[in-house]
Formats: sequence, structure tokens, C-alpha cells
Amino acid sequence: MSSSITTEVVRFVLDETPAPKHVKRKAVEHMADGFAVMLAGSRTDCSKKLVDLLTKYRRSGSSTLIGFGVKSCPWDGALVNATSGHADDYDDTQLSASPDRIYGLLTHPTVPALAASLAVGEEVGCSGTDFAEAFITGFEVECKLAEAISPEHYKRGFHTTGTIGAFAACAASSKLLRLGEEELRYALGLTASMSSGIRVNFGTMTKPLHAGRAASNGVIASMLAERGFTSDLNSLDGQWGFMRVLGEGCDTGKILGKMGNPYALVYPGASVKMYPCGSLGQPSMDTLLEIVREEDLRVDDIAQIRLRAGPNILEPLRYKRPVNELQAKFSLQFGLASMVVRRKAGLREYTDEFVRSPEVKEMMEKVETLLDTELAAMGVDKMRSVVEVELLDGRVIRRLADIARGTPEKPLKEAEVHEKFRECASFVLNQEITEKAYVTIKDIQGLSDIRKLTSLFAQ
Repeated sequence: MSSSITTEVVRFVLDETPAPKHVKRKAVEHMADGFAVMLAGSRTDCSKKLVDLLTKYRRSGSSTLIGFGVKSCPWDGALVNATSGHADDYDDTQLSASPDRIYGLLTHPTVPALAASLAVGEEVGCSGTDFAEAFITGFEVECKLAEAISPEHYKRGFHTTGTIGAFAACAASSKLLRLGEEELRYALGLTASMSSGIRVNFGTMTKPLHAGRAASNGVIASMLAERGFTSDLNSLDGQWGFMRVLGEGCDTGKILGKMGNPYALVYPGASVKMYPCGSLGQPSMDTLLEIVREEDLRVDDIAQIRLRAGPNILEPLRYKRPVNELQAKFSLQFGLASMVVRRKAGLREYTDEFVRSPEVKEMMEKVETLLDTELAAMGVDKMRSVVEVELLDGRVIRRLADIARGTPEKPLKEAEVHEKFRECASFVLNQEITEKAYVTIKDIQGLSDIRKLTSLFAQ
């Protein structure tokens, strides 16, 4: 096989060498987080509307729609579970391995890979070990392709989770279906033609649907390829290939010889979110929370909060006066206001009721965002901002924010991971089943059949 992006992906997916133990341990952390956000997301309007449509024209199948107690065909299972997983914007975020790639905005790697692995895993009745290997494979393909494609892909308005995420789902599905080389190339070509998602839909129900369609498309592509459905055999490469058409090219040095070397799960890793909102505002939110706690501040103590940042943060988080929870997920004003009003910003803060509450509206009026050219000049390899809190007593507290909890620099403690799982599952499962599910996920590689886990989610 000649050296190309397509060939590199094919080699990696077909390789039967097990992932190293330290990679598997990291994968379990992200799978637990992925299942958590799928459980929580099943309560959202976008997931409910999607399931309402699908069940009206119900297709039978083996795939569990998490949180709904029904089953459907594999591609619909992937569609619903991935949409749920991204519905709260609470899923993990890929980090950049180099300064020229946009930190935190490459892709949300777990949900498309996990949803596809789950859908096809239930279909074939795979073991927990095979399930984990498929997930790791999809995660790695997604991250390496997202890192390699030109940053123009994202800058022009493509949502990488929707576009590149489809290849994660394709890789994971193909691994579980044990496709051969030619079939896998067909699957990648099919995925390349179905991949889509644009950033104009941030702050609406369509953003989480990007993750859903990515997972579903990857599953369909693999299952069609298994049946001999043809496509170009080198779809990622060349003048008309995916990387050129959707990204104006790519840096082949970021992928050739780099698949699994090292695994993106361990370097540079991915951030696990502490707040169900866009990743770009989370360092600022953490920093303000530290100030509020240290100074024991209330709304009435604060004259103004000024947040200085570059366009990489201010442009995507564009809702200055959000009117619902979907817009609030892309609002620095809301995220910072919530830290003052409630000293937290969880799933029970990101609600239409709280976003529209008088105390939040009052606090948001005190938050100002300012373009800082000096911070912008420092690059996009970190989510840099400066938080300034001006108090009514005349004091001004000023701090740099560039690292959020849940990133490799500030990893979450086991207790924090477990508590997030409990928070997410509380909307769907009782306490006993929640704890049983968490323990089962942590020992997922000991499962003889992945359906032993999904049976817990069907209750």
C-alpha cells in the first residue's frame, strides 16, 4: 500500500494489535463520561423530538436508545445516542498538539466513536474488550484527521464534530464488523460524501444533531460497504478528496506514521468538561469561580466584570444576551453570571427558566467582553482570557485564565468524574442502577457481551 492519508487510516483500523494498557485505562474514563452525557442528553427537547419522529416510523433493531427504553436499527441508535451525547455540550473536547491548531475546537471525539461502537456492538454482540478497541480506534482516527486537516476547515465554518466525527464512527463500526481492506476503503469513501455540519447552527438543536448524523453516517457507511457498496478507494486524498475539498488540504506530517504514535487519548489528550457549555469559556468560568469563592462575592458586591480575549473565544461564544439555554451554552455573559449567582453552572443552571431569571439578567448586564489584541497575538494553542472583577469598594481583581479543570494540566479526580456521572444519570436512572452502571463501565473490558451494559440503560 502506498503512503497516503487514506492508506494510513486503513492500516491503523485493520491492525489487530491491542492498544496499550495505559491507553485503555484512559479510554474507560472517556467512555464513562460519554455514557454520562448520553444519559443526561436523553431528557432534552432535541433528543425527544428526534425519537418522536423515528418511533412514528419505527424500524426494529438491536440498538438501545439510551434513556428511552426502546430499540431501533443501528444507524438510528447511533443517531439518537450521539445527538443526546452532544445535546448539553457537556462532552469532551480534543486538544491541540501544536500552536497552529485551534485549541479546544478541533472536535468532540468521544460521542461519535462511542455511539457507533455501541450501535454496532449491540448488533454483533461484541465483548467489552472488542468494544473498547473499536472506541479507541474511532477516537484515534477522528483526532488525527482533525489535527491534520487545515485549520481553514473550522475557520470557514465547518463543525468538525459533524464532519470528522463521521470518520470516527466509520472506523469504530468497521472494526467491529471486521471489514477487509477494500470494504474499509469503500466505507471511508461513503463517509467522505456524507460528512457535514456547519457552525452557523451553534446555539440551536441542530448542533447536537451534527454529532448524531456523524455517528449514524459512519454506521451506515460501514454496513453498506460490508455489502459491497462501492466508493472511491482513496477518498481522503487528492484534488477531489475530502481533505482538499473540505479543508483546503492538510499537514500530512501530523498523520503519516502518527496513528497510535502516540495515541491522542494520552497525548495531547482531551478535556472532560466540568460545565455543559462551549469549552472556550470554561477557563474563564473556573477563574471567576475561584475569585468569587475567595472573596465571598455576591451580585451586589460587583460593579462590573470585564473579560478580555481574542476572537478565537469571543466570536464562537457570540450570544451576549441569551434568551434560552441553547444560546446560553455559547454565552460568556451567562456562564460568568451563573458563577456569581449560584457559584456553579451545571445542568440545572443551563435551563430556559434560569437563563431568563431576573437575577441572571441583572448579573449579565454587569458582564462586558472586550477584544484583546495582545492575547490574540499569543496564538490559539490555549483558551486565553483575562478576567477582571471590579468591586463596588473600588478594588479590581485581575487574573489570567488559560487552563480549565478537566484538561490534562488539571485532570479531574475520580470523585469528580463519578459525581458528574451521577448528576447526568439522575435524570434517567435511579441511584441503584446508576451505581451499577458506573461500576460496569469501569470494568467494561471484563464484559462478555456489551448488551449486559446496555440492558441497564433500558430500565
